[in-house]
Amino acid sequence: MSEDAQLMANHRVHVVPVVLALANPPRQRDVWLDPSVFENVDHVFHTLFDGFCDADEPERYLGVSLRTEDEVVLMRELGVALNAAAVEEPNDTDAEYLQAAAWPEVVAVAGRLAQVMVRNDLGQLAALHDPEPRT
Repeated sequence: MSEDAQLMANHRVHVVPVVLALANPPRQRDVWLDPSVFENVDHVFHTLFDGFCDADEPERYLGVSLRTEDEVVLMRELGVALNAAAVEEPNDTDAEYLQAAAWPEVVAVAGRLAQVMVRNDLGQLAALHDPEPRT
């Protein structure tokens, strides 16, 4: 595996699960509202804004944690939606985020981004098994 491919894999192993979690409200309630579980909204913000991407300026992560321009556009939309939810929540609690008026938009954009990211990752996996492009 090339160094670039390894970097991409190392970033996506963090970013894709967070995007999938944002697209899944039942999982959010089951996991984020359970104080014994590590994953929470703070983890989401850290992953998407500080750790493995920058949802405010996702163009910088094209080729690092984002594969395509479509992913960049949708990540920017997700960043806008997450920031809108954050503005609504004065106490910054997971329960408040899930009740925010902006949260349905977060879930919707995350769902679209999740579909694109999974499709792109499956395409990369398929290419590993069948290096000859199909026409």
